[in-house]
Amino acid sequence: MYDYIKGAVTRVTPEYVTVEQGGIGWLIYTPNPYVFHSSEETQQVFIHQHIREDAHFLFGFKSIEQRELFRKLISVSGIGPKGALAILASGQPSHVIDAIEREDEAFLTKFPGVGKKTARQMILDLKGKLKDLYEGFGDAPERILPEQQERAELEEAMLALGALGYSEREINKVKPQLAEMDLDTEGYMKQGLQLLLKKK
Repeated sequence: MYDYIKGAVTRVTPEYVTVEQGGIGWLIYTPNPYVFHSSEETQQVFIHQHIREDAHFLFGFKSIEQRELFRKLISVSGIGPKGALAILASGQPSHVIDAIEREDEAFLTKFPGVGKKTARQMILDLKGKLKDLYEGFGDAPERILPEQQERAELEEAMLALGALGYSEREINKVKPQLAEMDLDTEGYMKQGLQLLLKKK
């Protein structure tokens, strides 16, 4: 079982990052790959190893709290790793914990693949068991880029939202609003997720 990997992030895609450590490039799926930046500097990624009969996957997180919430989510019947990543990608895990504690099914069903039955199961399984994680989460401010920044970051964010399970129709509804903002890819991801959650 892995706890974390330290290495240089050599590749960032809409679904995963590659961390080079010891001459090996580790492919690691993350909620929002763009919180990591390609750099020769050593970065720490907290790891969850997911083993299936036909494949082994590594999921990576910026903090231990984020990883532990991921593990709690995939313990719920009806939530797989991809669904848990989509929930965590909102960038506001504290809101998810609040919704579970308040039994707010309407909020939880806004995430891709979470219907009323799964939302109810999340509440039944996790209510009262997440408070120890709450203080580990904080909402970071968005990083504004110069007006001249090209929109490649916006397109990357749109691809990442699609990888999380949002439909092209849903993404196209929020894209015009995002196009008016000057953010980096991580910022577009967070703003896009917030808009998607409001529109459902």
